[in-house]
Amino acid sequence: MQKLNFLVFGAGAIGTYVGGSLALAGNRVTFLEQPKAVEELRQRGLVLDLTVDNPSSAACRPSSVEFSSTLEEALKHGPFDVAIFALKSFDTAAALDGMKPFAGQLPPILCLSNGVDNEPDLEAVLGPGTVLAGTVTSSVGRRGVGDIVLERLRGVGLVSAHPLSDRLSAALTEAGLNARTFPRAADMKWSKMLTNLPANATAAMLDMTAAEVFAHPGLFRLEMEMLREALAVMKALGVKVVDLPGVPVRALAFGTRLPGFIARPLMQKAIGRGRGAKMPSFHIDLHSGRGKSEVEWLNGAVVRYGGQAGVPTPVNSILTETLLALTRGKLPLGKFSRQPEELLSLV
Repeated sequence: MQKLNFLVFGAGAIGTYVGGSLALAGNRVTFLEQPKAVEELRQRGLVLDLTVDNPSSAACRPSSVEFSSTLEEALKHGPFDVAIFALKSFDTAAALDGMKPFAGQLPPILCLSNGVDNEPDLEAVLGPGTVLAGTVTSSVGRRGVGDIVLERLRGVGLVSAHPLSDRLSAALTEAGLNARTFPRAADMKWSKMLTNLPANATAAMLDMTAAEVFAHPGLFRLEMEMLREALAVMKALGVKVVDLPGVPVRALAFGTRLPGFIARPLMQKAIGRGRGAKMPSFHIDLHSGRGKSEVEWLNGAVVRYGGQAGVPTPVNSILTETLLALTRGKLPLGKFSRQPEELLSLV
């Protein structure tokens, strides 16, 4: 199979995992990162710990990679076949500002960011047909810039309705990323978002693990209602719940219709134990000090699209507004720390 030339926006957890794996498979890969990070990456290189299925093997250090601190510099390593976009959703607007002057020089972009708004925003700047919707379901931990550990191998999803889809899917699979294509981007992206919602906002605000959240009866009911709202919005939009690589999303949706005494232990096992002691992404956002949170693009998206479709979303609205207030310093950071009743009193 002919190798491809990739441009990767950001050496965060997903960018490093996907881009680094593609480099290990013999593809050419150029990373675009902040100048300070580029300096560190040029000295140390990427580090990928992919030993989850083979503990006796060593961490990988791809050699066929380049690092650039400006898009103008990165494009000198082209022409590129595909770009990988896996930034946090709150960084998309700034990235687009930097991409606008070079829009005509950019290749098609595979967007792996969470949420359902990034692809439309990218296409609005880069033009129709320039963006492939995608998602990553594998669990990846970040130990530093360009330094990741694969915690659980699941796979990568991408939309099938693009001229590059088959070739890109083959390259991703050859790189050990377990790619699978989906006919409808909305089904794939909303289904992934559905898996991002449980015990994310609540765990961040309460400083509790997913297992602790689902062990609390009141919080369990809150989580179920939050998911039911999201599912009602999906139904109103004509979006279907689909299983993703390694993730039975339809079972998650079905669990919201079961009696609590049946659903609760199942959710505790599927979500609580699955995440272990690892704190969710919203918790990382909240304590990063950046004053930004992806809750606007996840629970907040449920609220926005619910408003357009005439579907009430009070739980998602309260979770979004409260977490944003904490993130932006409008409420004390520890206001709800390990105080479930304090949070439940808002709903």
